[in-house]
Amino acid sequence: MATQLKNLSDFSHTTVPNGTAYKFAIAVAEWNAEITGSLYNGALKTLLAHGVLADNILSIAVPGSFELTSAADILLNKHEELDAVICLGCVIQGDTKHFDFICDAVANGITQLSIKHSKPVIFGVLTTNDLQQAIDRAGGKHGNKGDEAAITALKMAELSAIA
Repeated sequence: MATQLKNLSDFSHTTVPNGTAYKFAIAVAEWNAEITGSLYNGALKTLLAHGVLADNILSIAVPGSFELTSAADILLNKHEELDAVICLGCVIQGDTKHFDFICDAVANGITQLSIKHSKPVIFGVLTTNDLQQAIDRAGGKHGNKGDEAAITALKMAELSAIA
């Protein structure tokens, strides 16, 4: 659904599981730090608000969105107790094809890791045309993609536990 039709932080239409029993990692890109910091704060606040214990959240920083895939793989290999990894980043369209290569690599890498590890790896990466769109989706008028990524992690962790 297009973001202009939905607030990324509105979950009034769905049931969100209690996260007390789950362990999560959050990998956040340092590139576009103002945006990714807001995404991280949203994800962390949302996990805590839904019962995840602070001690059950492992947070790491990586240089950029491209490194999120590698970080998630390392986390899942070293911390088998994790129920999901949330990947947070922001890639803003520029004048070259770099945007396309990074976005494609990260999206495909995250999908492949979910399959490889049979664990949810959550795509919380903004892929926007400009800085204002990123601001609007990192706690601005369209809500916070970090909130959405955390809710997705909770829902997928629950699915994995009952499936």
